[in-house]
Amino acid sequence: MRDKARSFAIQAHGDQRYGSFPYSVHLDEVAKIASEYGEEAEVIAYLHDVIEDTDVRAEEIEASFGEFVSRCVSILSDEPGETRKIRKSATYQKMSRVSGSEELALLVKAADRLANMRACLRSGDEEFLNMYRAEHEVFRKSAYRPNLCESIWSEIEAIQNA
Repeated sequence: MRDKARSFAIQAHGDQRYGSFPYSVHLDEVAKIASEYGEEAEVIAYLHDVIEDTDVRAEEIEASFGEFVSRCVSILSDEPGETRKIRKSATYQKMSRVSGSEELALLVKAADRLANMRACLRSGDEEFLNMYRAEHEVFRKSAYRPNLCESIWSEIEAIQNA
């Protein structure tokens, strides 16, 4: 299922770039971080941006990967809004209400944030790193769940406080 999700996502993202790299570099990094939490986490990691950044709809994900994966990817997808602040505010509110098995989506969200922060450190992108740092408090209040993925959060906190 992991390979199917990777292929699906790479095809959906097409020529999109992650900085100067093919988008697959970002997807592989998020999936690698999530991999210690199981194949389902990796599947969601590969698909985490397809609703938000491509023409793929939740129904297509459900048809190919099941209702649970589709719900998780929908949780990870930004809500509509004219500005990043409006989109993120609505998305974080949605994430704050997540409980039970769907908390797997929050684990993938943490993996995504960590991958983004690591990429900023590697490339020296202070602007994006500062944006993530500025959003951190509200992001953590929305996405953090005790004992869900402490190693991911520990690294996020270390970067946040560096």
